[in-house]
Amino acid sequence: MVYFCYIDESGTPEVPGNTSHYVLAGLSIPISCWKFCERGISKIKQKYDLENSEIHTGWIVRKYIEQSKIVKFEDMNYAQRRYEVGKIRKMELLKLQKSPNNNLYKQTRKNYLQTEAYVHLTLAERIAFIQELADLIGGWSFARLFAESINKVHFDPLRAKQSVDEQALEQLVSRFEQYMKIVSKSTRDSQLYGTLIHDNNETDLLDRIQNRFDRKNGKIVGVRHFTDSSCQCKFCHKN
Repeated sequence: MVYFCYIDESGTPEVPGNTSHYVLAGLSIPISCWKFCERGISKIKQKYDLENSEIHTGWIVRKYIEQSKIVKFEDMNYAQRRYEVGKIRKMELLKLQKSPNNNLYKQTRKNYLQTEAYVHLTLAERIAFIQELADLIGGWSFARLFAESINKVHFDPLRAKQSVDEQALEQLVSRFEQYMKIVSKSTRDSQLYGTLIHDNNETDLLDRIQNRFDRKNGKIVGVRHFTDSSCQCKFCHKN
C-alpha cells in the first residue's frame, strides 16, 4: 500500500519576511482512496462552476471590490457576473497602464489573474465553497493532516540551527514517517510506502534532508522530479 502526502505552504520562510508565520502542512491519504477523494472534491467544484480551477484559499476568500460596484450582482447568473467584473477590471488596467506607477499596474494585474476563476461567485458563496471542502476532508477517516506552524517573531535561527523552512519540512517528514510506522505495525503490512508530493519546492530544501532518502548502489531512489527532459538537477541527472 502507498500513502500520498501532499505538502503545501503558507507564508514566507524568510525572517522577518512579509508574514508573521510560516505554515507547512501535509495531507496524507492512501492511494486506494484517491479516486474517492477526487470524486468528492470534483462534485463540490462542479456545484460552484469551478471544475477546471485550482483551489487557492487565500485568493478565494478575499473581497473583490468590483463586485460591490455592480448593481444586483447577486441576482445575475454566472456568465453575467463574469462579464460585468471583467469589464470593470479591463477599464481599471487600461487606466493603470497610463499611470507612471508601473508596479501598481503589475500588482493589480497579478491580483486579477489569481482571482479570475472565482469572480462569478459572491464572497458568501466562495466562503461556503471552502467550508464544504473542509467538511468533506474532515469526514475522511482515512486521511491524516500534519502541520508545522512557526511564529517567526519568536524563531531563533541560532538556537534552532536550522532555517524556518528546513525545520518545518523536517518536522512534517518526521511525523509522516512515524505515522507510516504506526500504520505498518497496526495493519501488519511490511510493504507500506509513503510518497511526499511537494508543490513547487526548491531543490535547496530537499538538499537539507537528502540524507534520509533511500539509496541503491549509491544513487538516490524513490524520488521523481516532474519536469521536462532538460532538467539537470541531481534527481533527474544522476538517476
